[in-house]
Amino acid sequence: MRIADTKETVVMALDTLRANKLRSGLTILGIVIGVMTVIIISSVINGLNSSVSGLVESLGTNVIWVFRFPVIGVRPTTEMLTRKQLTYEDAMAMKELPHVVAVTPGLQYRDKSGVEGTVAVKYGPKIMEGTTLEGDTASVKDVYELDLKDGRFFNESDVERAANVVVLGIDTADGLFGATNPVGEDVTIAGMTFTVVGVMDKQKQAFGGGKNPEDNKAFFPVTTFHKIHPEILDYWISLKFDDQKNKTLVQDELEELLRRRRKVKNEAPDNFAIFGTDSLTRLWTTITGGLFLLLFALSSVALLVGGVGVMNIMLVSVTERTREIGVRKAIGASKQTILAQFTLEAITLCAVGGVIGVLIGSAIALVLHLFFPSMLSALWVALAFGCSCGIGLLFGIYPAWKAANLNPIEALRYE
Repeated sequence: MRIADTKETVVMALDTLRANKLRSGLTILGIVIGVMTVIIISSVINGLNSSVSGLVESLGTNVIWVFRFPVIGVRPTTEMLTRKQLTYEDAMAMKELPHVVAVTPGLQYRDKSGVEGTVAVKYGPKIMEGTTLEGDTASVKDVYELDLKDGRFFNESDVERAANVVVLGIDTADGLFGATNPVGEDVTIAGMTFTVVGVMDKQKQAFGGGKNPEDNKAFFPVTTFHKIHPEILDYWISLKFDDQKNKTLVQDELEELLRRRRKVKNEAPDNFAIFGTDSLTRLWTTITGGLFLLLFALSSVALLVGGVGVMNIMLVSVTERTREIGVRKAIGASKQTILAQFTLEAITLCAVGGVIGVLIGSAIALVLHLFFPSMLSALWVALAFGCSCGIGLLFGIYPAWKAANLNPIEALRYE
């Protein structure tokens, strides 16, 4: 088909849309919904991927965690839950391994229901609810490269003498002190008085929206934490090593060290778990795989419904324009020309639906960005629009073939 004929066919298709606005709108509604679904879900997934990548990067790719059982993407068994706990001495032994830069054994307070953050921090008449208590060594700031907004972090001396000092999360400090600098002030936690020596900077959050629980924390020297909750001894050990290329070596050395310290027999499996930030990435990849299947299912149904509607309206169009087809064939139009004309009309119809879907979906994705991680992707926009045109081609072939194979004599007799 010549360029002039192509342009004329597109103009005719647009004229048909304008002449039958309601019918055309209902016809392309499925296409609009399908494309809009692809744009919105892909934007949300891209935004969440970016947030999770930022969180993993902030934790550090050269950080390894050690606990008595795996906690990321695994449901602990009864055997795992009854394993012997890791000790402070285990963490100190890890510091002696080559390539290890820093190690910190951490403890957190959970109430009997297992929910973090049920402690109140008091400053005069003000109370900050839902604060998580965490005990660490001074090395935690080196392992996670923590940033402070005000003051300092507790040091080795504070740990050795179990000093009554605390570093508050930024939300905890703001809730208690407002615009006042809390450094040097005393707060009450669990009936004990602690001096605020520092305030954490805002922590990164994987999923946007709402308050970040990591910003409502109170950090103590691990020895001070023991004075508040001596019953908690279930250490979570965080370890930082020097170079990513040494990760496998460090994991092997950790495994050998812990099996020896925990007296694991040669034929017995490990009674501990070693994992890193890549575990978070793998878990998130699994989750997003399910989301993409949902995206595919929802958009496919909508696009197929839209395609059926387009086929139906094109068949009606062929019936309404039988006389026109007969005239065109009588003056020399070939089957290929008629086939191309009606196929292009179907593609144009779906392309208009695709454009509308892209515009509405993009607008919704931009609004979602104000409340939730959302990132518009040019690749997915192009893919969604391409799918809408592909639907026009797929479902427009049969009506176009029917038009191309009409008998010109019968077509001219049709009224």
